[in-house]
Order: sequence, then C-alpha cells, then structure tokens
Amino acid sequence: MYRELAKAAFGYPIIDNHAHPFLKSKHRNSIQYEVLISEAHGDALNDAVYTLPCLRAAAQLSQLFGLTGEDATWEGVKKKRLEFDYAELCKLCMEPTGIQCILFDDGLGGIAEMAEELNWHDKYTRNPSKRIVRLEVEGQNILQDILVANDESPLSIDILCDTFLKEFTTSMNNAAVDDHVVGYKSVACYRTGLDVDPAPCSADKLYECLSSAYQQFMEKGSIRFEHKALNDHLVKIVLDIAGKCKKPIQFHTGLGDNDITLTKSSPAHMQPIIKAFPDTIFVLLHSSYPYTRDAGYLTSVYKNVYLDFGEIFPFISADGQRTVVRQVLELAPTNKILWSTDAAWWPERFYLATVQAREVMYEVLAGFVSKGDLTEDQAVSVVKMAFFENANRIYMLGLQPNINILSPQL
Repeated sequence: MYRELAKAAFGYPIIDNHAHPFLKSKHRNSIQYEVLISEAHGDALNDAVYTLPCLRAAAQLSQLFGLTGEDATWEGVKKKRLEFDYAELCKLCMEPTGIQCILFDDGLGGIAEMAEELNWHDKYTRNPSKRIVRLEVEGQNILQDILVANDESPLSIDILCDTFLKEFTTSMNNAAVDDHVVGYKSVACYRTGLDVDPAPCSADKLYECLSSAYQQFMEKGSIRFEHKALNDHLVKIVLDIAGKCKKPIQFHTGLGDNDITLTKSSPAHMQPIIKAFPDTIFVLLHSSYPYTRDAGYLTSVYKNVYLDFGEIFPFISADGQRTVVRQVLELAPTNKILWSTDAAWWPERFYLATVQAREVMYEVLAGFVSKGDLTEDQAVSVVKMAFFENANRIYMLGLQPNINILSPQL
C-alpha cells in the first residue's frame, strides 16, 4: 500500500460539484429503490437487480447496515433500510463520505414536490450547500407564469416572446449576482441534443417555438422545452451571462435515461459552441460516459472546458469505473477534472458514490505509481485536485479543505 496516497484517496475532503436533494422522510418510499443503481425507467428498471452495479451496491450497503449471510442481498438491504429512522439513515450514510460541500441542482423533476430544501442538507456537511440553476426548468417556469398571468387576455406572439426573453434574461442575471448560486446547468442533451447551434436564431423561429410551447401548455397544463431553436437560444443567453460573471455552466453529457438520444449525447457535438464562447467555463458532467475520451480530448484542447467524472459511481461496474478513470487521465489535464456523486433522492447514493470513487481512485493511481508513470506525491496531488481543489477554484467557493473530515485507519 502507498500510505500517503491511501491517506488522500480515502480521507481527503470532497466537494461534490453536482448532486440533487434528498427525499423528505414522508416520501422516502415514493420512488422505486432500484433508481439508486440505474438510469432505467419503467419495466426496464426491474432488470437492474441483475447487473454488476446492483450486486456490488448490495454488498456494500449490507456491510454498512450490518447484514450478513442470507440477509446480505438487495432485498435484504431494501428491508433493512426501512427499519432505520430516516435521520439515523442519513447520518449513517453521510458521515463516512467526507463530503465537505455539495452543489445542488434542484431542477430535477419531482424535487419541488418531494425533496428537502437545500439548506436542510447542511447538517451533513461542514460547509453550506450551494445551488446550480437548471436553465431550462427556470425558463419553463417563467413562461408558464406569464401564460397564467395573461390567461384571460393572451399576449400576441411577438409580445409574448419579448416578455419571456426579458424575464428569462433578468432571472439569469439575478443568479449571476446571487452568492448562493455558483453555476448554471443545461439539460440540452435530454431535450434537443448537444449540437447547440452557435448561429443567431431568427425571430420567426422563436415565434414558432413559443407557439408550440403555448399549445403544449393549453393541452397539458404544463410546458417542457423541447424546441431546438428556443432551447439553443436560451443556452446561448446563459453562456454569455456565465462568461461575464465567471460562473461555470454544467452540461449533462452521456449517461442518462432513455429520454436522451444517445448519438447526440457526446460532447463532441459541442465543439462549435465551445469555440463560440471562449470566456465561458464549460463543465462536462457524468464522465460523458460512454464518450469519456471525447470529453477528455475537449478538456485537453480548450482552456475553458472541464470534465466531471461522476455518476459512473455506482451506475457502472467496478472494472468499468477503473476504465473510465483511466480514460479521463489519458489526456485531460489533472487541474481540470472534477468529481461528483450526481446523487439524488437517498443518502445511500452519496455513500455508494464516495466509497466507490475513493476505492477506484486509489487503485488506478496506485497502478500508475507502481509502473513508474507517477510518483506517489504526484498521485496524491491528483486526488486533491480532483476531489477538492479544482471545484473550489472554478466555482469560487473559497473553502479551506478540512483535512480531518475523515480519519482512515491505515
């Protein structure tokens, strides 16, 4: 064992640069538990229990919950967790993580109805949580509010467009000066793909998109932006604002549920928009799996691109995780890699993600040290940058690492 590397990998504090809130206690069973280890939905989610990620998660949670023998199964874990008081479960899962600060995206569907407020989570971290603003959700809410307010006397499409864009831009500018907000996020990958067009959008195209959104609202009572010209236009508004205020913008890339078009989820599609906004910091989320090498390339050749190697913990196998981390390190500068849980709903996800990430980081870097590719001191530096220093710098958090947050017995 490389003692100093192990000390860093298993004990250095973490800034989780992308996660989602916990469910409230009364909603702890409102979502199918297999979402903990899979992006599948519907009937496909039932097959997740036969995957290597599920078998590994069952073993790790069984150990955490004190289950042995025939009880140490996925079903055993599901049964045992219900015996814990929810606060006790949260504490049990969060204490071993060493997470010092969490940056929360609270725009995930279901959060407003079922999840805790962001500051509620501060009891489980050493520093207060911060917010990441999901731009498409903010835009949907703004447009919906405008339509409701003018229900009895609908606005003409040109006035609607002008009103909406002004209110959206004002909202994004307000986020730019809000100390609680440290960045933005786009889910263009889910909506219309990552091939965001850097060219200006015509008024006619915007009118057409807003007319479609209005019709959607009239038919369904809600709005989901899936109109490419409009989505691309809103992304460009925020890219401009983010570049001026120096707050990063995260992009969902790669790994996601079946709502994405896989062929449009590679960050390679983003090259034109990255070039068009050289002063804006782009964070490519979720390891861009399975397009990790594409992301690593972009991170290496564009100063303003950073790569987050999250979500693969616990969603892919241990061997797959080691492969992804090696691919990240093939080309990406180590001062431009970040880590996150992408956890949502339950504290167990935070636990699994951090335990697995720490193990994999040690194993991969120890392998490099043993082959002479890195010195142990260099490997320790990589851990510190990936887990804490890089996120602390680009999100301008101004935190000091609490190096005693965990005390691994080595």
